[in-house]
Amino acid sequence: MRYILITCLFIPFFSMAQDPIAIGCKLNSEKDPFTKEIKISTGFIPVDGGSVTIDATKAEIDFLFSIEGVDRCYDNNSTAFVFFEGTKLKLTARNGGSMNCEGLFHFIFRNTATLPSMLTKMTTQKINHIVFKGNNNKESTVNLSPADQQLFMALAACLVNESKTLIQ
Repeated sequence: MRYILITCLFIPFFSMAQDPIAIGCKLNSEKDPFTKEIKISTGFIPVDGGSVTIDATKAEIDFLFSIEGVDRCYDNNSTAFVFFEGTKLKLTARNGGSMNCEGLFHFIFRNTATLPSMLTKMTTQKINHIVFKGNNNKESTVNLSPADQQLFMALAACLVNESKTLIQ
């Protein structure tokens, strides 16, 4: 009897329910104490070369990339080239955040009922890697492994779907 009980206690550790994608849409939600505005977030997703978090408010959806390394300065003229798996096409985007030397790069989209094409592409196609070009013309690359690609797509799509509820 004791062995059956111990075996039953370890079943959750070996099940697919522990996989973040299998769990479903698990997002962080917080309410600003001053404006009473709700903000939802994926939390930080570690990737090779940095990390990314996706936040949504009533007004915007923000993909914040934190790039590792030294001398990573980005301003509004800095660009990012997003390369998708299985295609030679790439997207080009400018930094939507303020000037910084902490390695922070923003893709900012308006939170509207219809999705911009770049946002749709980022949530439905696997991103192979992103090359960030700073204001000193230095390039930094963030690579996404196949597991990172699946997690990024699942969390991004989940957050974008949930962000529509904030508009109302």
